[in-house]
Amino acid sequence: MAEKVAFRGKMPSELEKLSNDDYLKIVKSRQRRSIRRNGITYKKLLEKVQKHKATNSQKPIRTHVREAVILPGWIGLRFEVYNGKEFHPVQISASMLGHRLGEFAFSTKSVVHSAPGIRATRGSKFLGEK
Repeated sequence: MAEKVAFRGKMPSELEKLSNDDYLKIVKSRQRRSIRRNGITYKKLLEKVQKHKATNSQKPIRTHVREAVILPGWIGLRFEVYNGKEFHPVQISASMLGHRLGEFAFSTKSVVHSAPGIRATRGSKFLGEK
């Protein structure tokens, strides 16, 4: 059975038709403040998205703005979000609305250690050297 994703009781098709002012009324206060008080970099990203939609380009939008709140007009777009080292591809879906771009491009990895080697610990002095 397919899962129907709704955001605050509205389906993705309804959300795409919303203006930014109508969308601001249904998001939580922290996201609403962030969108209203958007800085220069956030405004440049919004302009880049508008230009991308106008040209109907298939290339993903590359950005360093990890704190950008995902808007309903971005559903279906592809972004490449910088994590401090490389750009991670992010496909925007309806379930991502209200979250930030940086939440989907992790900046840290889980650390996986291997077994200790020769001279790594005190107990390794009993291991045979080769």
